[in-house]
Amino acid sequence: METLTKPEPSNIDTPFTPIVQKMLKERGVTQAKMFGASGLKIGRKMFAMSVKGELIIKLPKERVDILIASKQGKHFYHLFDKSRLMKEWVSIGHKHKSKWFKLVQEAKDFVASTQKR
Repeated sequence: METLTKPEPSNIDTPFTPIVQKMLKERGVTQAKMFGASGLKIGRKMFAMSVKGELIIKLPKERVDILIASKQGKHFYHLFDKSRLMKEWVSIGHKHKSKWFKLVQEAKDFVASTQKR
């Protein structure tokens, strides 16, 4: 019987790489692409990705607003339609990279909670 393993992360911006490596060890987490950016998903939904060296995560709109108000995050706009604000997505820059892993876990938990069981 052949053992299946998750693919190694590839083409992912550092410092996102070690986060991807840790998260791929968690049940249900896989690597995927969204808008051409490498990222992570749980089930069939994306929860984190790296775009131009910044962390992009999906969280409840209220949490996104808090991160933006506290200057820890910036609004994230659709990569192909810059006029379209992604209300449940936030961009976290390198200045706050010490918080990235915790925020990615928070995003994973949020997205997992929104999926049908």
